[in-house]
Amino acid sequence: MFSFAKHILSMSTLIKMAVFDMAGTSVNENNIVYKTLHKAINEAGYNFTLNEVLAEGAGKEKLQAIKSILSTYGGVNDNGLAGNIYENFSAQLTEAYQTSTLLPQPNAGELFAALKERRIVRVLNTGYSRQVAQSIIDKLNWKQGAEYDELVTATDVSGGRPEPDMILFAADKYAVSPAEIVKVGDSIIDIEEGKNAGCALSIGITTGAHTPEQLRSANPDHVIDNLIDLLPIIDRYN
Repeated sequence: MFSFAKHILSMSTLIKMAVFDMAGTSVNENNIVYKTLHKAINEAGYNFTLNEVLAEGAGKEKLQAIKSILSTYGGVNDNGLAGNIYENFSAQLTEAYQTSTLLPQPNAGELFAALKERRIVRVLNTGYSRQVAQSIIDKLNWKQGAEYDELVTATDVSGGRPEPDMILFAADKYAVSPAEIVKVGDSIIDIEEGKNAGCALSIGITTGAHTPEQLRSANPDHVIDNLIDLLPIIDRYN
């Protein structure tokens, strides 16, 4: 019954906006952010694994990610400690991005161009601060209106993922209904964000933080291996 109802809805609505996570989804940064987060937390006296950091922290606003990791694996709820780790992490991440190679994910440019031809608004959203996100975009030489139309970051809204605030912010700005949006991300929390926003489609991609099995545990509408795989999904929907 649910699938039939969704099919009927798809007949009366079109995808008008695509929202993409950044690191691991539209940007290939070789997991710099979570390797740096892992290092910063363990420098505070812990011995968590990178897989634990990815499992609990992927996709979240980064201060919240630190709090979640400390609570889940260390039984620690200390806002002061989390804040100190975040400051260390932020400084290390800024340096890492300045010295590391950042690339678009395969076929990102082709997909963004095809979406522009279809007049679908392209939004980047991220658990990074705006300052960090903009530095990544600048290093990739992406331009607003060319590769993307809008950037929404964790510091632009009050609720971080999996709350839907970033998606709803973009939807409101462009007068688009959540039922006309597809969300794509490489983590469970990206999929949950899309579902919580009421997106038409919430899609996982295997190029980043979480494995296909982890992504499927969040019950996405699709799991894809390459950004260009999104195009036939949208075309069929529309």
